[in-house]
Amino acid sequence: MSTQPQRGQRMPRSERRAQLLEAAQSVFVARGYHAAAMDEIADRAGVSKPVLYQHFPGKLDLYLALLDQHCETLERLVRDALSSASGDNRDLVMATIAAYYDFVGREGAAFRMVFESDLTSVPQVRSRLDSVEFACAEAIADVISTDTGLDDEAAMLLGVALAGMAQITARHWVGQEGGMDQATAADLIGSLAWRGVGSLPLVGGEGPEPEAG
Repeated sequence: MSTQPQRGQRMPRSERRAQLLEAAQSVFVARGYHAAAMDEIADRAGVSKPVLYQHFPGKLDLYLALLDQHCETLERLVRDALSSASGDNRDLVMATIAAYYDFVGREGAAFRMVFESDLTSVPQVRSRLDSVEFACAEAIADVISTDTGLDDEAAMLLGVALAGMAQITARHWVGQEGGMDQATAADLIGSLAWRGVGSLPLVGGEGPEPEAG
């Protein structure tokens, strides 16, 4: 007798939802949203289509659930980097860059749904992408503003610049599949970013922070 679990085997709702999202993630990344089919997602998860539709009424609902999950992960990584880095401001810059490389380097290519979505014209998707982009840039800008005394507009511009540099270079790095490891790549771009951010005068009229040796 076969010991393989039967198709549609009952499991707790939370576990089933996680299973369906994992299957959908692999199909969306491999095929893109428009070419992905609910039939294939159900087959990948080992369930019937009715079971899939019990949890997610349509393909867009699946996509949005995954997108919410990945956006929350990215924002958490950035905020954790800003709050947990010890030492001087250089550590904060390096940790922030590393957070984006961590996100892009994770298994499953979750970053593609955030940074390379083929649904950017869909309002529900666009609002989520704009929200996480703003939240990450604002978190970075808050630290810059506190340390330098720059006004909100200037600090936000720098926050957007730093976040943009991090995600674009991280995507380039992961696509190259070369010999440079993640930590080395993140450190290289972090050092470049620090050359700029570290040159800003600090609050209280102090000069820019000295370069790390």
